[in-house]
Amino acid sequence: MKVLIYSPSFYPNIGGLETIIESLAYEFTSQGHTVKLISLTPDESNKMFPFEVIRCPQPHQLLQMTRWCNVFFQGCVSLKGLWPNLLIRRPLVIAHHTWYQRSDGSRGWQDRLKHIVARFATNIAVSHAISKALSVPSTIIPNSYRENLFYEISDIPRFRDLVFLGRLVSDKGVSLILDSLVQLKSIGLTPSLTIIGQGPEQETLRQQAKANGVADQVEFVGSQVGLKLTQLLNEHRIMVVPSLWDEPFGIVALEGIACGCVVVGSEGGGLKDAIGPCGATFPNGDGNVLAATLADLLTHPDKLATYRANAQAHLTRHHPSTVAKSYLQLMEATIA
Repeated sequence: MKVLIYSPSFYPNIGGLETIIESLAYEFTSQGHTVKLISLTPDESNKMFPFEVIRCPQPHQLLQMTRWCNVFFQGCVSLKGLWPNLLIRRPLVIAHHTWYQRSDGSRGWQDRLKHIVARFATNIAVSHAISKALSVPSTIIPNSYRENLFYEISDIPRFRDLVFLGRLVSDKGVSLILDSLVQLKSIGLTPSLTIIGQGPEQETLRQQAKANGVADQVEFVGSQVGLKLTQLLNEHRIMVVPSLWDEPFGIVALEGIACGCVVVGSEGGGLKDAIGPCGATFPNGDGNVLAATLADLLTHPDKLATYRANAQAHLTRHHPSTVAKSYLQLMEATIA
């Protein structure tokens, strides 16, 4: 099968969607298919991939590649990249990774048009929440995680309690964890908290920790990558993902689970799909329930063990090769 992937943003950009698209392209190739990837992101490093990457193509190149492919694939609807498929019709497969709406829940004309485009495509939703938000039927195929980076290291002791991993921005809800520490302290629990990441809220969060009287429990370690990040996650018992907004999925939860953490996260959106049977959820923004959930887990290690026992089976469904195989089966059905 010849798969043309249209991904406006790609390496050297390394966000969540870019990482997912790169993983799929690698897996499609390794499973015997021919992949060409179109990107509007320039790259002066000329990094080599096992598939062809065409950057900033001319219109005639887009038409040539569309004519070449069996399947035209987009990770999220890109209106700018659809026109070749209107002239040279090929099966259109779209994976939906986000909500097509404004921050207040309303829809602009671009959002409405994206929902219309989905009517003419074979649609993949990365979570039950995304599937429900679409106005057309979709197949739910969850996201994968980087199993070569996130895994358990048996000889690392878990001597730390709570960890947060992500951008330090207001909608990620780190302030909620700091408030929960106050409630936990009032009942005699003083868990450690490691905050991994950087962002504009960092200094505000430091001041909040001091004001809350929990600064001695909190460590800001900045951004961490590679083996150092893996080792750090392996030192923790519980990962907290307290997003205030509805996450479309939440790969960070899979990363924590893969490193042996039990995950406590917001229940809105698709984060609960990522957590599965490997942790607990609480209503978005509800610090009281978050504190109660953490207190329960911190005082009942048997519950942590039960959640951790579910990890292997849960992660199998999110292995890159498994996820890619589900994509390919759907794509093959569109050209059968």
